[in-house]
Amino acid sequence: MVVYYHGGGWVLGGIEQSELLGRFLADTTGCVVALVDYRLAPEHRFPTAINDAWAALLWVHEHIEQFAGSSVPLIVGGDSAGGTLAAVVTHRARNAGFPRIALQILVYPATDSDFDRDSYLKSENQLLVTRETLMWFWNNYDPTQSARSDTEAVPLHEPNLAELPPAIVVTAEHDPLRDEAIEYADRLRRAGVPVVSRHFEDQMHGFFTLFGALPASRIALEFVADEIAHFLTTTAKEVSR
Repeated sequence: MVVYYHGGGWVLGGIEQSELLGRFLADTTGCVVALVDYRLAPEHRFPTAINDAWAALLWVHEHIEQFAGSSVPLIVGGDSAGGTLAAVVTHRARNAGFPRIALQILVYPATDSDFDRDSYLKSENQLLVTRETLMWFWNNYDPTQSARSDTEAVPLHEPNLAELPPAIVVTAEHDPLRDEAIEYADRLRRAGVPVVSRHFEDQMHGFFTLFGALPASRIALEFVADEIAHFLTTTAKEVSR
């Protein structure tokens, strides 16, 4: 069962933008996919999106047998701001001891709020989403800047990343979020979390959801789907031993 959170800087977007993506993952992996809508800023600022993401995860977990037919592995995922939400709910689940998340899918997640990283400043990364765009998102999501070091807003600031579920991480070369996403994946590895990552050169932030428009989008989706299938197959074999 995959619970997926859409991107949009916590300000824009909805489940409609992830429908084709969700259908593709369902068709290729055999998983049930739940697309989550959450309340958006500036009307609903931090931590509303996180609380909504958590509530949706708990609701899906409660009804998982109804949707999937049995108590199947629970997977969370998301792109951009949705990747942040996916990372944060895995922290909450670990800390609470419930629900058990089997796998996390993080597609160029926002994990920090440092706008002076090299990937933010490079001119070749100012494409579909620019440094100024991301600053605008943050200023709508957290206008008082009180959450810029809160681990539920910036998961890279979480001091303990141990005992989190395995991760699939996708990053893009021409993405202001590139460096912080790569650093988060590296920190997961150092904490002993299994991580499978793929870096897509020549791609910009947002490419993953441009399904049908960019060839790299399909390649990235197939990579994620293949890794989900591999994880589930491996898990099933271990359980059957």
